[in-house]
Order: sequence, then structure tokens, then C-alpha cells
Amino acid sequence: MDTVLRQSKAMCPFLKKTSTTTLRALSTSTRPQASPCGGTISKLQLLGQRCPVMGKALAIQSSRVGVTAPTAVAGMRSFSGHTKSGKAKIHTSRPNEARAVEAPLLTDQFPPAAPAQKHGNSNLPGQPASDDAKFNYEGFYQAELDKKHKDRSYRYFNNINRLAREFPRAHMANKEERVTVWCANDYLGMGRNSQVIKAMHETLDEYGAGAGGTRNISGHNKHAVELEGTVAKLHAKEAALVFSSCYVANDATLATLGSKLPDCVILSDSLNHASMIQGIRHSGTKKIVFKHNDLEDLEAKLASLPLHVPKIIAFESVYSMCGSIGPIEAICDLADKYGAITFLDEVHAVGMYGPTGAGVAEHLDFEAHQQGKPKGTIMDRIDIITGTLGKAYGCVGGYIAGSAKFIDVIRSLAPGFIFTTSLPPATMAGAKAAIEYQMEYTGDRRLQQLHTRAVKEALGARDIPVIPNPSHIIPVLVGNAELAKQASDMLLEDYQIYVQSINYPTVPVGQERLRITPTPGHKKEYRDHLVNAIDEIWTKLGIKRTSEWAAEGGFIGVGESNAAAEEPLWTDEQLGISQQVAKEINESKPAGQGFINTLLERETQQAAVSAAA
Repeated sequence: MDTVLRQSKAMCPFLKKTSTTTLRALSTSTRPQASPCGGTISKLQLLGQRCPVMGKALAIQSSRVGVTAPTAVAGMRSFSGHTKSGKAKIHTSRPNEARAVEAPLLTDQFPPAAPAQKHGNSNLPGQPASDDAKFNYEGFYQAELDKKHKDRSYRYFNNINRLAREFPRAHMANKEERVTVWCANDYLGMGRNSQVIKAMHETLDEYGAGAGGTRNISGHNKHAVELEGTVAKLHAKEAALVFSSCYVANDATLATLGSKLPDCVILSDSLNHASMIQGIRHSGTKKIVFKHNDLEDLEAKLASLPLHVPKIIAFESVYSMCGSIGPIEAICDLADKYGAITFLDEVHAVGMYGPTGAGVAEHLDFEAHQQGKPKGTIMDRIDIITGTLGKAYGCVGGYIAGSAKFIDVIRSLAPGFIFTTSLPPATMAGAKAAIEYQMEYTGDRRLQQLHTRAVKEALGARDIPVIPNPSHIIPVLVGNAELAKQASDMLLEDYQIYVQSINYPTVPVGQERLRITPTPGHKKEYRDHLVNAIDEIWTKLGIKRTSEWAAEGGFIGVGESNAAAEEPLWTDEQLGISQQVAKEINESKPAGQGFINTLLERETQQAAVSAAA
């Protein structure tokens, strides 16, 4: 019956916004029936009669079986949870043969209205010409694909094979055809780190390829225990739980919490990742979307909710397509004020920020965490942190971290954890090695930040429209799906540079872009080659430059005269740049530019030595 209730709530606006408690109260509260039959009628039955859809169904039902509409509406009480839910019963008709008999569903009590008229020929994709013809599934698939081709949002996949020994180089289908990868999320090159690979090799040789099943059956092992202990230590939380991916972690966690917390409301940033949106949708609970990073809008929505109602604020630290940073501390303040808990996605920040790589929440209290004092910090105030093992840590998998009781609830109730095969031991051993390596060594992320600065400055000098942000993401605005695809193709075919174009639904229509992600391996020759190639392609394709966007009044931060300057999250001091050098760089003096190139080369050499150690 829970399934029926969820399906009905999805279709009916009344049920969708009404809590189970209210439905139960309506089904048990009665009033005298104003009809020849006399008796009483529940308020739920009365509402059913008034409904333009349910009322017709009740009238049809009553005319067919000779009962009054209120009698038929009695079936609605099954929604309230007041009656026992229907369970499958096993009936044995003869020895060794059993069949499942489902309890009557609501649709059995309310048959559909009279059959609709024959629709004849239809223009709907895959729809048969008559009710006697079979549905054309292949025709439907083709129509959906045609839509994607028509609006230029069809996704093409290139055969890119990253080479561990030549990072950030890769080969295409032909092994001799080399390209430089500029859009991978292996931000620090940890996918080829010698310590990570060694840990994986040793574990693979000793324990084999797979985990053997789900954690609940045969997949629980020391590698999972140790990895979760390392993740919990990284974020200074009581416990952690590892999933097959962070998409699954976000989906499973939000779906479970949202469905179990009574009358829960989830407040979601408008730019949240698809995994969080899916988890909220699967929870079946009420969702309120607030404007991206808009604290006033968030507070107004929080203030509209009763204080006693459970609330989850779901947001990210680094928004991967635009590079913006969430106002974490301010959201924590609002959560405290209005009785909410915080759900922070640090997927694109773990490994990249903070003295141990725990993410932006750690980075905001850099000195405190550097001294090993996490208590009372912003990261300590976050209730739930989610992260990935598949980006800056170079492996695969996702996780959540929080209080021991919270983790135990998700472990015990989330289908996305319970019914998914565990990560292989070798993968977990490699991920643990990657986290521990980055907890001790900051050179990779410092070098990545310096490379990001160098590329942003070089593109800016060429009037290339980079969407401003304080993070390691470099989104280059194109503003047209077809042009973005052409630019990406030209980079690959003419310059042997791989940068995937980003279009709808990942970003809104009209905000298509190229997303560039420098790594510690993108030394000066690669950077110069990239900037020159983009400059030439922008000219060849006539793509708008920053000055042209500015002439039109600016767009999403590009060319906007009143836009505040975005200061990098990593400060000069944290990067080891002296004030004098920073001044020279800001003034674009040759000495300053020479220093940053020298610094970059020195850091590159140190990173190479460290990775090989």
C-alpha cells in the first residue's frame, strides 16, 4: 500500500501536499451525511466527492455496484495508514507450487471511466495508428534522439584513453594519436600516483578483483572499515559510509532522510547536482528550491516553515559548471536559527582545498585545521558531508560523513547502500592511500591553483570570456550549443586538445560553455598551446569575446561592469607567494610574471619527485 500511496501522491495535487497525519485525521473525522441514505461521512470522503476527478470515479463506481459514493470512498481510508497495508499472500494450489496474491489496490476499488474513443491516426512518436496495433518502441526511441539532435544537445563521446605515464596526455582509438586532456576531473593526477597504484596492486594480488557482493551479504571487509575510518578522520566526523559513487550516496541519503523524517522539507539550491535533485525526488517529501547562493531567499523560505518541522538544507561547496562557492558559514547560521540540518556536497572540493584536503569547509578555517583543532570550526558545524573518491583522489566511489547515529540509520535503511555490490578491495585500498597522501602533501593542490591562475590570466589577456569564480574551475562562455560543439571538435581535431563542450541539461540553454580544469601536469608548454588554440578558434568561429558581452550589458558575470572581483579561495599566503611578488603579479610586471612561471616550474618538479617517491 505504501507503493500505491506514493504513486497516488505523485498524481494527485491534494495528496502530494497533504501529510499522512492529516489524511489519517480526515479519514477518522466524520459528519452527518446529507443524503437519503443518512448515516455519517468522513471529511476525506467529502473531499473525494468534491474532487473533479475522484468525484466522477466515485459516481461511476456507485452506479455499477449499487452503492453510494461515500461507501465507495471508504477505500480512500487505506491512504491514511489507519488500516493495515496490503501484503502479498502465498497460496499453494498444489504441492510445490505457489503464487503471490496481492491485496486489492485502490485502482481495483475505483475502475477507470468509460473507454475513450478510438484515436485513429496519431502524430505522437511511436503511437500506433489504432488501438489494435502494437506500440512502436523503436520509433519512440528515434523520435527522442531526433529531439536531441535538433536542439544540438545530443551527447557525443570521444574515445579518450588517459596514459598514466604521460599524464595529462591520452591516446584516442589509434594508440599513436596523442591528445592533451584539459577537462578531466582527476584534478590532481592521483589516478597515476605511484603510492595509490602500489596499494591497489598489492591488494589486487592478495584479495582478487571483486568484493563478492553487497556489504550486508559478502562484501564487508577490512578495506571498507579502514577507508571509512580514514574518511571520518578527514572530515573530523564520528563515522562515514562508502558507496559505489557519490551520485548514489547523495540519492540514497536524501531519499532515505526525506522519506523517514516526519513531514520533512528539503531546501535545495537551484544549481544543485542532478544526484541531489534525484534524491529529493525519490524521497517523496516537500521540496523548496532557493535561488543560487541567495541567503535572503533561503531565509525567507526557512521563515515560512514551522520551527518544529524537520528541514534539510542541501547545497554544494564548489558548483562544478560555474565554479562558484557556496556561502557555507552563513547557511550554517540560518540552519541553527531555523532548526534545520545541513547537507553539504564537497564532491569537487575534497582533495583540493584545506590543509588536509577535506574541502572548502575546512579551507575556511585553514589555520585552525592546520593546528589540528577542528572543534567549533565551520566544518564541525556541518551535519552531513558528502564527497567522492573519483575526482581529486583519482579512484572511484562516494561517501557520506556525519554522526555515528546518522551513518547507522543510512546504513540500515538506504536501499542504495543495502542492495548495491560493494566497491572492490583494491579500489578501496587505493582510495585510502590517495586520501592519506593528500592529507600529508599540499604541493599538488597548490600547483593546481597556480596553473589555474596562469590560465585564467592568459585567457583574460586574450579577451576570452571566462565566467568569473574563486575556484579551480575555468568555464569559458560560448552561449550556443552548436558553436560550443564546433569549438570542442576543432580543439580536438586541429590542435589535439580535448575539452568537452557543456550544454543542456547540464547548463541552461544559452549558457553553453567549455569547461577547463588544469592539473599539476599542465606545464607551461601545454598552457600556451591551449590559450593560443582557443584564441584562434574564437576568431575563426566568430564566438563572442568578453568585450562583446560587455557591450551587450554582460551575461552571468562575463562583461558585467558592476560585478565584484572574484578573489581566489586560496590566498597568496596559503600558496606561498610573498606580498611583494603578489604585488608584481597583480601589476602585471615582467618580473612578477617571470616569478610565477619560475614558481610553477619549481612546483611541477617537486610534484613529479613526490609522485614518484
